[in-house]
Amino acid sequence: MTMRRLLIIFASTLFASYMSAQETYENANIAGEDLNGTARYVGMGGALDALGADISTIGTNPAGIGLFRHSMANVSFGFVSQQDGKSFANGNTTNMSFDQAGFVYSKRTGRNSFLNLAFNYHKSRNFNYILSAAGALKGASQNKLSYMKGAEGVFNIYNDNGTFLADDNSFSQVDYLYYNALLSDADGAFYYNNATNYMFNRANTGYIGEYDFNISGNINDRVYLGLTVGISDVNYKGYSEYTEALVDADGGSVGNVTLADERRISGSGVNVKAGVIIRPIETSPFRIGLSVATPTWYDLTTSNYTTLANNSSVGMYDSGEIGESYDFKLYTPWKFGVSLGTTVGNYLAIGAGYEYADYGCIDSRVNTGGGYDWYYDEYWESSASDNAMNNHTENTLKGVSTLKLGVEFKPDAKLSLRLGYNYVSPMYEKYGYKDGTINSPGSYYSSSTDYTNWKATNRITCGLGYNIGKMSLDLAYQYTVQDGDFSPFTNYYAGPQDTPENNNICDAVNVSNKRHQLLLTLGYHF
Repeated sequence: MTMRRLLIIFASTLFASYMSAQETYENANIAGEDLNGTARYVGMGGALDALGADISTIGTNPAGIGLFRHSMANVSFGFVSQQDGKSFANGNTTNMSFDQAGFVYSKRTGRNSFLNLAFNYHKSRNFNYILSAAGALKGASQNKLSYMKGAEGVFNIYNDNGTFLADDNSFSQVDYLYYNALLSDADGAFYYNNATNYMFNRANTGYIGEYDFNISGNINDRVYLGLTVGISDVNYKGYSEYTEALVDADGGSVGNVTLADERRISGSGVNVKAGVIIRPIETSPFRIGLSVATPTWYDLTTSNYTTLANNSSVGMYDSGEIGESYDFKLYTPWKFGVSLGTTVGNYLAIGAGYEYADYGCIDSRVNTGGGYDWYYDEYWESSASDNAMNNHTENTLKGVSTLKLGVEFKPDAKLSLRLGYNYVSPMYEKYGYKDGTINSPGSYYSSSTDYTNWKATNRITCGLGYNIGKMSLDLAYQYTVQDGDFSPFTNYYAGPQDTPENNNICDAVNVSNKRHQLLLTLGYHF
């Protein structure tokens, strides 16, 4: 091997940089949500959409703000800890978290009617998680996948003044690194190496913050209406290292290769949520809630810095690096909710809720251009759906049902005890996979090959609250568990005209995300 360093700046060689979008699994990571908010809301499993009178309902059923009879303000913070996790890179298994801050201004407009205005910030997504996986490859390899994409005509490789490029959007940044640093030899021929095993680690950090502005009220204490406009702030960073042990044609070790990838995603989005709560029987506290949320229309920027360290005796170069930054749009699915709630005297509250969102309808969009309107003194930007990637999303992701149950018991006027439970059905199809052969900008700008098909999520929560005059102190604990099937790359099955040796098959390994959250809310009513 020639011990030289290959510097590659991925400057959109094939397509203009504004023609960009993102792939299915990264989109799903942005579109998901956690259970978070005030300690009362979390302690009851978020089952307050019909009961209302908690500021966290501003983002799930805005009509819940209409049940406030007094103005209030509160703030929430705590700790989040990953069970069985090992620190990696800049990721830690335990982190402090600022989770919520907001206020409600309540004004009486009639004998039994109020008009309320509210603002609330909450962390809707906490990305802090360290994913670790390892397994046997049994002859498969990441570099072989890149090789087979070219050999099977997914793209056509050509030499551009000593740099190997391709004529298709499926030629990813990972493929670019392998073809220019490892797969090629001095004569311009291409060879791959099998591998025996791999090791993978990724440290995810960051959050999505939601800023909600609400107007709500009630009509004769029977019908409650609410409207919320939300602004989302995305800050994500992921750093991963994938290492595989290479062997030659005789099975002898030739060293290893490590692909290190840093991915950042930032930007903002906007959404609208509306809700209604009805108390159908005048003499009963029983309530029915209905809610709907538009997609969050995200305008995002993503960037990566990816290196290939070739610690083997094969290939043209001992290292390579690439980087790219681009803008794209992402529209999440519509969300619908129905909820029930009732109280017994002044000592018991029971709530239940159901939400549905079809994540197969996520719309990944390509920025196609823009311009400046001199008359209105504003910039406009146009976009179009990435149909190829959206078709993959439709076949890989599915509708998600969320069940929320909660109860609050007050043994006396000052003390509250709470329990809650959530079940969230899987977002991913069991046999879904990250398809690097899609002719899409989402494939072209991809800088990693791994994917995880996460299964159902279960959340168990509990909490307590104590009132001291106009002050309130609430504490909640949440345990979340979710298992998944991790694959370092997509399996490739050779066609009937090929030999079985051209198969590139790696079995998925089980991974899990078990998380503990401790949350404290300080509140004041006035």
